[in-house]
Amino acid sequence: MGRAFEYRRAAKEKRWDKMSRVFPKLAKAITMAAKEGGSDPDMNPSLRTAIQNAKAQNMPKDNISSAIKRAEGKDAADYTEITYEGKGPHGVLVVVECATDNPTRTVANVRHYFTKVGGAMVPTGSLEFMFNRKAVFEFAKTEEMDLENFELEWIDSGLEEIEENDGTVYAYADYTDFGTLSSAIEAAGIETEKAGLERIATSPVDYSEEEIEDIEKMLDRLEEDEDVQAVFTNIS
Repeated sequence: MGRAFEYRRAAKEKRWDKMSRVFPKLAKAITMAAKEGGSDPDMNPSLRTAIQNAKAQNMPKDNISSAIKRAEGKDAADYTEITYEGKGPHGVLVVVECATDNPTRTVANVRHYFTKVGGAMVPTGSLEFMFNRKAVFEFAKTEEMDLENFELEWIDSGLEEIEENDGTVYAYADYTDFGTLSSAIEAAGIETEKAGLERIATSPVDYSEEEIEDIEKMLDRLEEDEDVQAVFTNIS
């Protein structure tokens, strides 16, 4: 019984640790979207998407409401979106997307994460050709859904590829078609579990388990930083 208790406590601590890192990032995304496009989700597709992503991570409604109200306040922070690029352990390519109210602090922190493991930042844009920027939507597959029909219906909305994996459907489009494909999915009565812009490596690389362990240590530090919103790599 003692061992079971320890397991449950460890699982709970892991869950709370994840929430303590993820919720502030989700809240920041909501605040930024509300500040830029207004606090009404029905009139602001970016805010609607940010709220859906937060709900998918079980973020409480009160936290979501607070994030929206924060955008309406006079003292709301002005966040700047910045992308950094670098090479980490074993030559892994890394793109780091940040949202910060203090770029000087953020770039110093990100540079430290790279140099601490023998890596280095590179000029922004250096790795652009190594990644394709895609709009990615995820939603649950139901028995009534016909993916072939969706493929035909959404091709004019920018859909490039649609696939299913373990009950989850993934729809891809060029990042410039995020809004049109999002509207098409909504018009079909489908509520996405997650949606956003991702960078997908054009030439993914296989790394050994030992190499992955080294790489993940750096990725964990990056993802724990409150200014880092997303991290992409060329890991296969």
